[in-house]
Amino acid sequence: MQKVTLTKSLKKILVNHARINSPNESSAILFGVNNNDNAIVKEVYLAENIEKSPVRFTISNEQLIDAYRTAERKKMDVIAIFHSHPASSAVPSSTDKKFMKVNPVVWIIYSVSAEEFRSYVLDNEVQEILTEFL
Repeated sequence: MQKVTLTKSLKKILVNHARINSPNESSAILFGVNNNDNAIVKEVYLAENIEKSPVRFTISNEQLIDAYRTAERKKMDVIAIFHSHPASSAVPSSTDKKFMKVNPVVWIIYSVSAEEFRSYVLDNEVQEILTEFL
C-alpha cells in the first residue's frame, strides 16, 4: 500500500468528529476499495470511543460487527481505521502499533492540535504512506 485517498468532504467529517470528541480521542472505520497500491475511502462509519480517553480509543464489539456488516452490505471493504490524537502528533503510539498487528489495514491518525492527517501501514515495521485528499 502506497497511498490512501479521501474526498475533502470525508476529511471534513473526520475533522469535525475529532473536534466534537476532543479532549478525548475519536474513532471511525473507513470503507472503500483497494485499487492496486491505493486505498480509496468511499464512506466513513463514525464510532464511539467507549474509553472516553484522551490517549486511548476502543470501539465496542457491537459497533465493529455493525461496521463490518454495513461494509459487506454495501459491497465495500473495511480499508482503514481512523482515530485522533487530541494533543499530540499524528504518529502511532506504542498502543497503536500493537493494535496495528491485529488490524492490518491502513491506520489514519489526525492530530487535532497540529491539524494534520498522517497514514500508516504495518509491513514488518510501521511505514507512513501518502494521504491524499481530492
